[in-house]
Amino acid sequence: MEDLNNAGTRTHKVTMLNRRTCTISGVNDVLSFDVHEVLLETEQGMLMIKGEDLHVSRLTLDKGEVDIDGKIDGFTYSDVAGGSTKSESLFSRLFR
Repeated sequence: MEDLNNAGTRTHKVTMLNRRTCTISGVNDVLSFDVHEVLLETEQGMLMIKGEDLHVSRLTLDKGEVDIDGKIDGFTYSDVAGGSTKSESLFSRLFR
């Protein structure tokens, strides 16, 4: 029997190996990325990954999976609920 409470949602999971490779599931969208920062929209909110020489080596949005290589320094989650004003304020805070 199908669980209607979890219909349409994916499990969010982060697996990291030696701070050099990272596999993330439950990803809805990749908002931006460069060698110092990757910004993802996940099932658990916005996820910012900071580091050096970051590279998105695999992106499968159909399955909601992303692989990231490089020196990973940190993960930061932000909850974004509701309309675009929350998103705009999040972006203005992130890119100050």
